[in-house]
Amino acid sequence: MTSDDKLVLVPRPRRITDMAGSFKLSGRKYIACRGQPAAILPVARLLQDDLWQSQYLKWNIWAGPADDDPNCAAVLTLDSEADIPDQGYTIVISPARIEVSAATAAGAFYAAMTLRQILRQVTAAMPACRIDDYPDFPSRGVMLDVTRDKVPTLETLFELVDQLAELKINHFELYFEHAFAYRNHRQVWAQASPITGEDILRLDAHCRRRFVELVPNQNSFGHLVRWLRLPRYKHLAECPDGFEWPHDWGHSELPFSLNPTDPASIDFIEELYDDLLPHFTSRKFNVGCDETHDLGQGKSKAECEKKGKGRVYLEYVLKIYNLLKQRGRTMHFWGDGVVEHPELLPDLPRDVVVLEWGYGLDHPYDQRGDMYAGEGLNFYVCPCTNTYGSIAGRHAKSLDCIGNAAVNGHKHGAIGFLNTDWGNGCMQYLPVSYYTYVAGAAASWCHQTYCQEDLIPSLDLHVFRDSARLMGKIAHGLGNAYLHFDKENSRLYTLLWLRPSEPLPSGVDLEKIVAAREDIRSAIEPLSAARMNRPDAAMVRDEFTNAARFLLHACRRGEAIITDDWDSTRTRDALTDDLRTILGEHRRLWMARNRPGGLQDNCRPLEERLAELTG
Repeated sequence: MTSDDKLVLVPRPRRITDMAGSFKLSGRKYIACRGQPAAILPVARLLQDDLWQSQYLKWNIWAGPADDDPNCAAVLTLDSEADIPDQGYTIVISPARIEVSAATAAGAFYAAMTLRQILRQVTAAMPACRIDDYPDFPSRGVMLDVTRDKVPTLETLFELVDQLAELKINHFELYFEHAFAYRNHRQVWAQASPITGEDILRLDAHCRRRFVELVPNQNSFGHLVRWLRLPRYKHLAECPDGFEWPHDWGHSELPFSLNPTDPASIDFIEELYDDLLPHFTSRKFNVGCDETHDLGQGKSKAECEKKGKGRVYLEYVLKIYNLLKQRGRTMHFWGDGVVEHPELLPDLPRDVVVLEWGYGLDHPYDQRGDMYAGEGLNFYVCPCTNTYGSIAGRHAKSLDCIGNAAVNGHKHGAIGFLNTDWGNGCMQYLPVSYYTYVAGAAASWCHQTYCQEDLIPSLDLHVFRDSARLMGKIAHGLGNAYLHFDKENSRLYTLLWLRPSEPLPSGVDLEKIVAAREDIRSAIEPLSAARMNRPDAAMVRDEFTNAARFLLHACRRGEAIITDDWDSTRTRDALTDDLRTILGEHRRLWMARNRPGGLQDNCRPLEERLAELTG
């Protein structure tokens, strides 16, 4: 194993130079910490642990020079004056020893993560090589929706952060609407099993030890239905009695956004901030403010007609900005509210961060990046895992979006890359997102070395840790079954909820359903032969099994509707048996990683479909 073509590393380093020979791994050696020994000790301990885990070798740790000592097997040097980019590192593996150099502790940590992945793939010797590496984006993140409907357990979040840190992700956001336990607002979160202040303090400390910044994210304008539908808060709503969705989506009978012209809205938000923010050491704060669909339809209508909807939006956002400025925080916010009114961009403070999000196949990251750069605004590019509104993901769509965001974000100087994982529908299991977490991590670290062909072997080796090398293909196959119908949308997900009296989605026919069903069966068939070296291996296997059941049930429903076989006893019995198994497993698997709040809401659509079959 002497070339980067044979080493599977994720993210793939910027440059690997082969050297002659190999470094033989043996016991009774030690690791030398130089430059700043106290600061680099945690990294040395990581290497020490990985050597034991993968090679059963015990190396001691010492401080100081060890130039001529043959028992010194690794030298870790942290030198803030070194000519190495921020978060970058150099690894030299020679026949004599391993040498790591970094200018920052984060860079040394990332070197250790690369060495961890090499050690997983070797026995007795490491290939001699030099690795020079640093990231494209200073901030490389994942945002997890923990409010619709799944609120993960703290153990789940700890394990996820560990995995993301190995992928060199350094920014982790939790998206809140109502699922933080605000002290004076119990009635909002009482049924949600919320994340508490103590949870955040513990998670924040866990993240910092892994060079991950835990960033708060509280939507502060729209998407506040869970609050505004309650009598205590309804007076704050823009449209207390409902509004018209855009794009002819129909009428909502529930309120959605705060009234931006009411000073009480800012007072309310200020109270939430003062309760939430002290739990986070990060100075960043994502205030949301996206998709204010009802703005100008209710209480702010006259003001919007007078000043323009964009100006009313901006004035409210600037009030939030002032709240954060007083509290020493940097405001991050979704860019859709201002990009529709580009004439307002010059009025944004230069120290805000605009989050440019777009999840479609052809989102204009190039044009938007050029616009923000031209205005001198800091911005992130924010693609999506595209697992929401699906069962096993829409991986092809997600990869297109991630690649587009990485290339054009880097081109226009974006300071961050945030891979968003939304929970709308929330039928997907967490391991479904691993495929696109890996893609986002690889593309945001170095888009020039990012290669989609690396994803499956990377998943097998470093995420699922499957010695049979099957799980990557299984995740890929299930996540692309939707392509039989439409590259943009998951028609399989739509079929799950379709009633026989409703029209079939466009592009769905019997031939495509049969082809999708065969692909799903082929993808899941080798699952029992997987050999995952993970504590939750059995659960991962069960999650993918139930995801396949969901998809096959969708195919069976669609086939019954198309062939007019819905009312036959045999078909209804088969569908009923399917759904009972799916629902029972879904409840069990939910409780394995998540808190009970939200489970009832999540299962309700499945229970309704079951009642229709048995009624």
